[in-house]
Amino acid sequence: ILVNSVAPGFIETDMTSGLPADVKEKMMAGIPLGRIGKPEEIAEVVAFLALKGTYIHGSVIHVNGGLYGG
Repeated sequence: ILVNSVAPGFIETDMTSGLPADVKEKMMAGIPLGRIGKPEEIAEVVAFLALKGTYIHGSVIHVNGGLYGG
């Protein structure tokens, strides 16, 4: 059994679309890529992890525009 997880950062969703502009700007200021992520970007990582031949196990993949890079 392979176990991996995806940890999304600040992603444009119904929940985040209703945030005030100043809140979004503050969030984006801390993201090195300078923008909000797209749901498709999360889906691409999930699709990759679902490939049969993937040799990744026990990992948390952070998809956050570099927010927690180090």
